[in-house]
Amino acid sequence: MPPFDRPLLLVPAPGIPVLGPSGASAHVRGVAGALRPVAIVAARGEDHRGAHGAVDAPIVSVGVPGWPAWLDRYREYTEVWAARRVARAAVRLAPTLVWERHTLFSDAGWKVHAATGAPWILEVNAPPVAERLRYETVRQRGWAEAWERDVLTAAPRVIAVSAWLADWLRGLGCRDVRHVPNGVAPHVGDREGTRRALGLQDRFVVGFLGSMKPWHGVERLPALLDALPDAVGLVVGDGPVRVAHPRIVHAGHVSEARAADLVAAMDVGLAPYGPDAPPWFCPLKILAYRAQGTPVVATDVGDCRLLVGNAGTIVGPSDALVDAVRAWQGHRAAPNSRTWDHVVTEACADTPATTSVTVRWGSAPGAGAAG
Repeated sequence: MPPFDRPLLLVPAPGIPVLGPSGASAHVRGVAGALRPVAIVAARGEDHRGAHGAVDAPIVSVGVPGWPAWLDRYREYTEVWAARRVARAAVRLAPTLVWERHTLFSDAGWKVHAATGAPWILEVNAPPVAERLRYETVRQRGWAEAWERDVLTAAPRVIAVSAWLADWLRGLGCRDVRHVPNGVAPHVGDREGTRRALGLQDRFVVGFLGSMKPWHGVERLPALLDALPDAVGLVVGDGPVRVAHPRIVHAGHVSEARAADLVAAMDVGLAPYGPDAPPWFCPLKILAYRAQGTPVVATDVGDCRLLVGNAGTIVGPSDALVDAVRAWQGHRAAPNSRTWDHVVTEACADTPATTSVTVRWGSAPGAGAAG
C-alpha cells in the first residue's frame, strides 16, 4: 500500500470515547495502534466512566454541544455538530489518509476528504439506523435513513467488519466494500501462572470475556455450571448483566494484557449469544479466545461460525451448551492471532495516495429530509 505519513483516525460518536471501557472503544484503540495516526480526533477522549487503556497517538477531543430538554425532537443535531467539530479539527491537521469509524449523523470523513483530497476509509461496525432503532431512539427516522444512505454511498472505500454488513452495504450501492473482520492485541497469555495464582490448576475452567450486554448470553453460565459440577466459571469484564454462582470467579474489567492471561487460563471460552442478538456483529471475544488457543463454544450468530473455524463448536442460539463444552475438556486449539496490523493492512491495501473529490465542503447528507 502507498506510504501514508499522516494518517488520521476519526471517532465522531459521542458514545464511544477513545479511552472508554466498552468493546467499541477497545476496537478504536486497536485500530489506532496499527494505523499509528498523527492524531485521533474524537467527540470524546473519555467520559464519566474514566480512562481505560491507552493509545500512543495524541487525542484531540472536540466535545459535544449541549441541548435544551424542550427541544428533544431535534437532539440528533448535537451529533451533527460534534461531527462538524471533528471535521474542522481534522482538516487543520492536513492528513494524508482519513480512517473514520462510522456513526449515524457524521459526515466528518466526507468533509475532510472533500477539503484535503486525502483518501477516506469508512469503517462500518453496524447498520446505524437499524442498530439505533433496536437499542435507542431515532427521533427523525426519514432524515436518519437519508443521512445513512448518502454518507455510505459517498465513501470511496467501506470496510465491513462482518459478512452480513458487507452484503448489506453492497445492496445499498456502496462502491468499494471490503469484508475485514476485527483483530486482537497480540498478547501471549500466561496460562499456567494465571491458573496457579487463581487456585485453578486442576479445575475445568469455563470462561466468558465481554461487556455482558443483555444479548451476550452470559446469563446462561450459572445453569451450565449446575450441569457441570466439576467446572468453575471465570467471568472477565463488566456490564449491565450480572451473574452469580458459588463457582463463578469474577475478574472484572482488566487491561488487555491481563485479559490475555485470563483467557489463556480458560479451558473453554463461551460466546453464547441468544436468538435476539443482531446478525451484523464480529465478536472480539472469539478473536481473543483463538489468540490464546482456548477452544470456543459459540452460537451460530453473526460471524461466529467464520471466526471459530475448527477451533471450537458452533451450536444453535437456543441449544444447550453442556455437551459442546464437555467435548473440549482436556483439549486445546492451535493459537491463531489475527492482529490489528492485519486489519489495517487489509483495509488499506491498494488505496491510492490521493482520491478524486466529488463533493463540496458545504454539502450535507440527507438534505431536505429533516422535519
